[in-house]
Amino acid sequence: MGTAKRASSRSSRRRGVSSALTLLCAMAILTAPGIAVGSAYAAPSAPGAPTPTPTPPPPPNSTPDAQGKSLDQVRQEIEDLYRQAGAATDAYNLAESETKAQTERIVEIAKLVVAGQDRIAGLKNRAGAAARAQYRSNGLPPGARLALSDSPADFLDGTGRLRQGEKATTDLLSELNRTQTDLERYAKDAGAIWQKMEENRVKQEAAKKRIEEKIKAAEALENRLEAEEKARLIQLEQEAQYKAQTAWLSSGAMKDVKGTATDAGKLAVQFATAQIGKPYVWGAAGPDSFDCSGLTSQAWLKAGRGIPRTSQEQLRLLPKVAVKDMRPGDLIIYWDDASHVGMYVGDGAMVHAPRPGRNVTMAGVGSMPIKAVVRPDA
Repeated sequence: MGTAKRASSRSSRRRGVSSALTLLCAMAILTAPGIAVGSAYAAPSAPGAPTPTPTPPPPPNSTPDAQGKSLDQVRQEIEDLYRQAGAATDAYNLAESETKAQTERIVEIAKLVVAGQDRIAGLKNRAGAAARAQYRSNGLPPGARLALSDSPADFLDGTGRLRQGEKATTDLLSELNRTQTDLERYAKDAGAIWQKMEENRVKQEAAKKRIEEKIKAAEALENRLEAEEKARLIQLEQEAQYKAQTAWLSSGAMKDVKGTATDAGKLAVQFATAQIGKPYVWGAAGPDSFDCSGLTSQAWLKAGRGIPRTSQEQLRLLPKVAVKDMRPGDLIIYWDDASHVGMYVGDGAMVHAPRPGRNVTMAGVGSMPIKAVVRPDA
């Protein structure tokens, strides 16, 4: 019975994903006539099956700008600029997350310094009390106190207590020295952290400048296009994605992919797909907008697992798995510089925040060059 229920549940989930993809493809076809986007996630036609003849796309405009570039060349240039902006966004986000961690460490050090100062004050009070006690004994040497004592037994008992007091004083002074040494180390650590924070601030400003320059250049290219050219540009993007996905599927990459999501993976996928339609904004991690790694890191945070903030750190720190072993919830790192990331949702599809000017959406896993697959809940 339990097996039947699980099989039924998997079947229902698979039908749910397929329905979502069907709806997505239908919307794409409505907005991009003549483009067979609905085939992006499906396997190529079986041998012997009739191959549908796609409607030929209208020829790209030959001179959309003053340099005489074709519309497809403009598309590639725009995508390259946005990808460079994505790499700079990763650098910005990494510097920001490091600064946050360093700020938290500074707060911890400040608390340790306060505690150390309080400790030193207490030790000094104890040292003062010991000095006052010695003063009250007139500081007489042991031989003189023995000669003046009425009871040698009382003297010897007092001598024992004196030795204990001397040891306690020695221990107190040693502890005082250790605490002062700790405070000096805290001050040195804090200085080093402040230096790193300043370096990160410079990195953030440089990355922000690169991001703004790349986005501005890409927007300038796109803004020179007429409305019809902009619509055609979207079609060209979809064509390129469809072509890449079809080639990837034809390679047999999905043949052995049968992994099922963990409970945490299901929660991560549920969160990520619920963000579909929200805009891409660089540096954003919700709730109203996301960049690519902001979406994946927040999805897994909602699933109860904190992961690195950037796609490059996700690649570096999370366990890698083979494509054939990937399961829903795994993260797919794209491009050689690991500048983009999406989340596998099953059936050859992934959800991602593409770039500025686009919204969170689903696309084919193979629609971009895959660098690696990583698993947050290995």
